Amino acid sequence: MSKVAIIMGSISDMPVMQEAIDILKEFNIETEVDIVSAHRTPEKLFDFSKNAHNRGISVIIAGAGGAAHLPGMVASMSPLPVIGVPVKSSNSIDGWDSVLSILQMPGGVPVATVALNGAKNAGILAAQIIGSADKNVLNKIVTYKEGLRDAVLKASENLNK
Repeated sequence: MSKVAIIMGSISDMPVMQEAIDILKEFNIETEVDIVSAHRTPEKLFDFSKNAHNRGISVIIAGAGGAAHLPGMVASMSPLPVIGVPVKSSNSIDGWDSVLSILQMPGGVPVATVALNGAKNAGILAAQIIGSADKNVLNKIVTYKEGLRDAVLKASENLNK
């Protein structure tokens, strides 16, 4: 069974990152959650990044605010897909520093980047990556997307009553 690691630079990122945990639980995808600070625990960052694939992790979601080095540093050392979640934090410049730090990666070190505080989309993207090789997860994604469509159609119908 595939597993997604959800890491963040600080416990203050947890309210945002909880949305990734919640949506992955909805898809019955196992998660591993931890705090890994690129600046305060670099040794832990190196160990995590180099060994996540050996522990059954399939995708890494990394959330960080401020300078937001965590997703890029993980991507530089891990063979796994990394999804970066820019977090608007108290030391952030309206979140733009986080967005640009995660988005503007050099060639050869990709990080898929979602919207500011977009952890739910990071969870959905992780599930879609896993679903490309796991039919059970793929079917759950299809059902989820059909639910999104149905909600819009129902809202549209109710609007015209």
